[in-house]
Amino acid sequence: MLVTDKLKDQENFTNTDKRIADYILHNITKVPTITIEDLANQTYASHSAVIRLCKKIGYSGFRTFKSAISEFVYSKLHTQTSVNANFPFEPEDSAIGIAKKMADLTIASVKKTFAQLDDDMLNQAVTMLTEADRIFLFAQGDSQIRIRSFQNKLIKINKFLILADEYSDKNWNAVNMTKRDCALFVSYAGINSQYKKILQYFQKEEIPTILLTGNNKSDLTKLAALPIVTIQDEYDFVKVGTFSSQVSFEYILDTIFSIMYAQEYEKNVLNLKRKHDILQTGVLKED
Repeated sequence: MLVTDKLKDQENFTNTDKRIADYILHNITKVPTITIEDLANQTYASHSAVIRLCKKIGYSGFRTFKSAISEFVYSKLHTQTSVNANFPFEPEDSAIGIAKKMADLTIASVKKTFAQLDDDMLNQAVTMLTEADRIFLFAQGDSQIRIRSFQNKLIKINKFLILADEYSDKNWNAVNMTKRDCALFVSYAGINSQYKKILQYFQKEEIPTILLTGNNKSDLTKLAALPIVTIQDEYDFVKVGTFSSQVSFEYILDTIFSIMYAQEYEKNVLNLKRKHDILQTGVLKED
């Protein structure tokens, strides 16, 4: 989660925490050069209150917190024009103008997603998927389109994924899973009562689970063995389309596939060439 998202998520903040956090968010470009004394004075708080807030949102102290803010500000200064993720274009925009805004939105979404990933998280996801006998995919709507693309890619490395929601069979698929399998859930809102029941069952049965979501407050994140949260500036309902969230999901899934591929790169390339020859010049060549 980005440092700014941590400051905006004020559910467990005291009034002093909120005052400090709001000041930082409204003066974000000043923070990289501000001292703890100045920040405390500007927010009518003590040094210890500032440090407590830094630790509350996951930093060891003010120095590491300020470093995270500096990285955020630097990335913002070197990104494309800011685009509204929910309504990225206006009716009066030209065709090429809309194309430019969609390009900026796509790039910004990928960069924001990248900033929320870490090495351990990606490696853990890859290990869980690689070691699984079977991988079951749980996704609906637009997210199911992304998951089908992921399913198609893994066929290339001899991993055959099962779409659990197909033909409304998710419950039967769930009860047939074992500890040797892995379930991958994809839901941006993270609000699905049946998925919650299935995850509770999987938790009890110790079945490995990965959740890809955009809602860090979702009940599903508490039930999944590995929650991967990617927060975008996108509403749940009022929007032109699910642009940012689906770009983010596809980027993460493509990254996971690429890491899996790279682990046995030479073997996969040789296998690809052999199968390509069979399909292009061998007995399976289409007339």
